[in-house]
Amino acid sequence: MHATQGRSAGLGLALVSAFAFGGSGVAAKPLIEAGLDPLHVVWLRVAGAALVMLPVAWRHRNLVRERPALLAGFGLFAVAGVQACYFAAISRIPVGVALLVEYLAPALVLGWVRFVQRRPVTRAAAVGVVLAVGGLACVVEVWAGLGFDAFGLLLALGAACCQVGYFVLSDHGGQGSGQGSQGSGQGSQGAGGPGAERAEPPHPVGVIAYGLLGGAVVLTVVARPWGMDWVVLGASAAMNGHPVPAWLLLGWIVLLATVLAYLTGVVSVRLLSPQVAGVVACLEAVIATVLAWVLLGEHLSAPQLVGGTVVLAGAFIAQSSAPRPPSGPVASGPGAPGLPDGECADGDVSTGAGGGFSGRPAAP
Repeated sequence: MHATQGRSAGLGLALVSAFAFGGSGVAAKPLIEAGLDPLHVVWLRVAGAALVMLPVAWRHRNLVRERPALLAGFGLFAVAGVQACYFAAISRIPVGVALLVEYLAPALVLGWVRFVQRRPVTRAAAVGVVLAVGGLACVVEVWAGLGFDAFGLLLALGAACCQVGYFVLSDHGGQGSGQGSQGSGQGSQGAGGPGAERAEPPHPVGVIAYGLLGGAVVLTVVARPWGMDWVVLGASAAMNGHPVPAWLLLGWIVLLATVLAYLTGVVSVRLLSPQVAGVVACLEAVIATVLAWVLLGEHLSAPQLVGGTVVLAGAFIAQSSAPRPPSGPVASGPGAPGLPDGECADGDVSTGAGGGFSGRPAAP
């Protein structure tokens, strides 16, 4: 009975997380069109969420000493890099297209595993990569000579590459502390000998909190918010022709699309298996596309919708078939930090350094 209730709660939280992450681009685009620079919108999102998460960061302050490389990688790539590229992309191309381009990330991760780490990948993983690339060709309408802004597509691809960068750094971060005893999950009597205790993986919520703080610092230097047109936040932004208070959209981005999205995503992965959580989280791209259709009037053609479905199928197959790195998990529980091991991220959210890939690290 308790197990059934836990799974039901997990499914509910996973859906909440997918809806929250999926709405970030829809809320951000009107602010960008109202006159805010995409980097300024990203800074407002990350800095606002970092302030909300400060108590969590203080509680897990030991992470700064124990996992500095992991925190730096999460802040630089999964938070600052992914979100800056994504928000810049949606200023030039539709939200749904930008998000679907990001779903090449599982394929890029497998490419890294196969050609850089020179580790074998399964046939199913290769099929997933082929499906993702083929579906993406339909989404961007290659037969029409790329129906969208080429630079916008490159920015979306940059967001996918930042997710891969986080995967690589989190893998090394997992090896950095207690690597001799962390290898194969044999507890304190692992390869490091009887005196080497298994390193405790960092708490994912703590990693998220410090990732947001680190991302805010990086984005402050890059975005230079002191030059932002603050007047825009006191006015209205147009959402498909309807005026909406800019402060309300900002609150949506910070509280719902970032803080709520991350927290519910982490908890849901702990209540569900990574595979089930991954299926639900992949709805984020669908939700973002539908919300952009309804709220922003961004319509996708039938071939693009079919291509998007193929991209999601390929991404899920690729992430489900990815081999686990030898370093073991980098976050406690079945999910990875920020990109819970089953979220297909902003955002954000997420690659699981434990092997599963989640496309929403600090998500879009």
